[in-house]
Amino acid sequence: MAKRIDSRYVAIHSLLAAQHQNTCERHTMEPIDTRSDSRHKFIAANLSQVFDAMSDPDRVARWWGPNGFTNTIQAFEFKPGGRWLLTMHGPDGKDYPNESRFTRIVADRVFEIEHLNGHHFLLTIELVPADSGTEVRWRQTFDTAEHYERIAQFVASANEQNLERLAAEVLRGTSAT
Repeated sequence: MAKRIDSRYVAIHSLLAAQHQNTCERHTMEPIDTRSDSRHKFIAANLSQVFDAMSDPDRVARWWGPNGFTNTIQAFEFKPGGRWLLTMHGPDGKDYPNESRFTRIVADRVFEIEHLNGHHFLLTIELVPADSGTEVRWRQTFDTAEHYERIAQFVASANEQNLERLAAEVLRGTSAT
């Protein structure tokens, strides 16, 4: 009788282990580089000047998004867990509602959001001190490589324009002081 229980136990354990392995293989995350758009930009301003343009909703409304877009911000709770609701108004006349959540904020260093509606992604913007300015490191990470690949060309162009607009806003702010 003991042998029969042992063999049943072994059979059940083997079956569960195989099911667990299959589940893990299906849910393994792809390498971040295969599902992210990463870029950087030097801005001739200090860390706090760049961060100010990223943390002030009036200033964010001026630079957020690709060229030709304007923004209306309905909520900007700039703290971890805070909501960010905005409508991007496209040059095509369409409105694009966006809902995000701030996931990580470190003053003068990191701004991170999780975009919750439409395309799901995590956007991390890191500020690194550089000679005579700040290097902005921008990484937009999607859930899968397949999702990212479908929109990679648009995302690359839009993110580059976003960084250009951020730089212009930062320099506009520094010249006003």
